[in-house]
Formats: sequence, C-alpha cells, structure tokens
Amino acid sequence: MDQYFSKVKAYLLDLDYVISSENEEENFLVVTNEEEGISNMVLICADPILIMEQFLFEVKNESLEMYKNLLQKNRDIIHGAFVLDEESNKVIFRDTLQLENLDANELEGSMNSLSLLLSEYADNIIEYSK
Repeated sequence: MDQYFSKVKAYLLDLDYVISSENEEENFLVVTNEEEGISNMVLICADPILIMEQFLFEVKNESLEMYKNLLQKNRDIIHGAFVLDEESNKVIFRDTLQLENLDANELEGSMNSLSLLLSEYADNIIEYSK
C-alpha cells in the first residue's frame, strides 16, 4: 500500500469521513460525510499531489451569467475551485494538495472549504442544476 494512501485514509477516518469505496492499487478513495454535505467525494493520491473532486451538478441550461457567477464565487472559496469537466457539462469542486508535506489540518481545511461553499452557495447550485 502506498504510504500516502495510508496517511490520507487515516486522516479521513480521524475526521469522521465514511469511506464508501477504495482501491489501494489505484490509490483512490471515495468518501462521504453527510453532516458536512459531502457525498461520494473522490480522492486520488497521484504522487506528488492529492486530487480531491466532488461532483456538484450537471449544467442543464448554459448561460453566460451562470458561468460568470461561478467564476466570481471561485474568488471567495478558501481552498479549491469550481471546475467544468472536460467531457461533459458537469460542475465539480476540485482541490489539490501536496502529498509529501500533507497533514491532517491541511486536509481538514480543504474539506471544510467545500462544506462552507455548499452551505453558503446551496441555493445557487440548486438553481443551476435545474
């Protein structure tokens, strides 16, 4: 098992995330924490970085205003950003962290950033997904 994979998994368990799926060979985990609004977040240990992605919604009705609002909100997000999937119209929250110096506080900060975003921006996300 990859040393980083083990470390990330231990941090997530300490932070009360439920690991719903994992693949040690591929170095990825899928986690949920319903209290924080996180569901099926994918974490990939791709040395030298940890990639964190949470699907948010699929764009049904594209508009310049929506994309503008998402980009403006990116400025307020503490860690991570909204990204658009290359192959579809899916909006994803994505963050990357350096694995070599990763500690529990840094991982928790990124997870908390997503939770804060979801609580502050939920109405917009729901509207954009219609």
